[in-house]
Formats: sequence, C-alpha cells, structure tokens
Amino acid sequence: MRDASLTEEARLAFYPCMAHFILSFGDINKYLLREEPTTDRYQQRVNIHTYEDDRHWPWYLEDFAKLGFDRLCTPSAWMRFLWSEETRQNRILTYRLAALIDRASAIERIAIIEAIEETGNVLFGTMLDLATAIERRRGIELRYCGEFHFALESGHSAGSNRLEIAEISLDETTQAHSLLLVDEVFALFEAWTHELLSYATKKHARDLDDRYDRLAISDHDILISNLITRAIFN
Repeated sequence: MRDASLTEEARLAFYPCMAHFILSFGDINKYLLREEPTTDRYQQRVNIHTYEDDRHWPWYLEDFAKLGFDRLCTPSAWMRFLWSEETRQNRILTYRLAALIDRASAIERIAIIEAIEETGNVLFGTMLDLATAIERRRGIELRYCGEFHFALESGHSAGSNRLEIAEISLDETTQAHSLLLVDEVFALFEAWTHELLSYATKKHARDLDDRYDRLAISDHDILISNLITRAIFN
C-alpha cells in the first residue's frame, strides 16, 4: 500500500481477498463478543463496543462496488474463491477469533478487542490516503476505506480510552492469559496480511517486482501494535 509507483487502485488490489473476514466480523460482535443481559461492568464495556463495530460491513460492500470489484467474476465464482485455499487465512482468522472469544472472560475479551483495534488502526490509517486520492480524482465517497470509517476507529474499545484500560486491575493469571491472547490475535492477523499480499501480488504478477512487498501491513507495524497492546496489559 505504500508503493507510490502504483496507482491507488492497484495498491488496494487486496480488497476483495478480505471479504470473508470483514463480512463475518459483524457476527463476531453481535453473537460472540456481546452478552446480554449482564451485570458485569467489563462485559458492559464490551457490549457498548460491539454496537459500534457490528455495522461496518455494509460500507465494505459499498466500496467493493465503487472500486469495480463487482465486475470481476460471477457470484458462484466469488463463493468458490471465498472458500478456497487461497483465502483460508481469512476463514482461520474468523474461526480462531470465535474460539478465543468463546472461552474468554469479559476482561480477556477487552484484551482481544484492543489487539483487533490496534491492527485495524494500522490498516485503516494506511488505506486512508489511498481512499482520499481516489475520492478526489473520481468524485466518489469511499465510506469503508476513507475518512468516514477511519474517524470511528479510535484504536480502542468503544467507551474506553487507553488510561481507563490500563487501570484495570489484573491478577497474575489473568494478566498472563491476556498477553497470550493478544499474541495469538496478532499472529492470526499477521498470517492474514500475508495472504492479502499473496493475492494482490498474483493479481499483478506481470507488472510488479520486489517493491510490492510493501503492500501488506508490514511485520514492523504488526510488532508496534503488539507492543502497544502488551504495554497496556503489563
């Protein structure tokens, strides 16, 4: 995404590849992270967050059409693609997050959300400039890739800020397990970004060289996000 020698559209070539996870993320919020009714104050924080994050996927579909991806292939071919080996990390990310959340306490779910939000902050922050350039050139609004969505991505669970989260008291067992969860979430997203890179590279293999390695969120960015979230829960 940082390769300025490519058009902005080419730098978003990975966009269709992440459809399975993006469309599943609303359900992760509605049916896995959210638990109602609850008297647990930490689960209440989680619930507030889910009501923000469960409604972003329609914007993804809006931008999917505006960027021209509807014309790539037939619906049956898309379904075959979404459940193919080429996109398995998308599905693994969805299913593994579901398993982690299902077994997590409310406090541990906050740790999982923080890891997801930090990763999203890197992704959407990087997409923002590309979306802005496309919007100005083509006279369209990209609500998912652009400022509209990015303005809602604080990098933290809704209703909380970094100081509030850092003040949550953890016993040693919960702290250790939260750090393990954070590490696993980042590992899952790292594999996901490599899959997006592989897809985009194949789509442009004839025209691209090693510079395209910069398309995916770099391992350095993943590491920085990881260190930020680990610092919160240490």
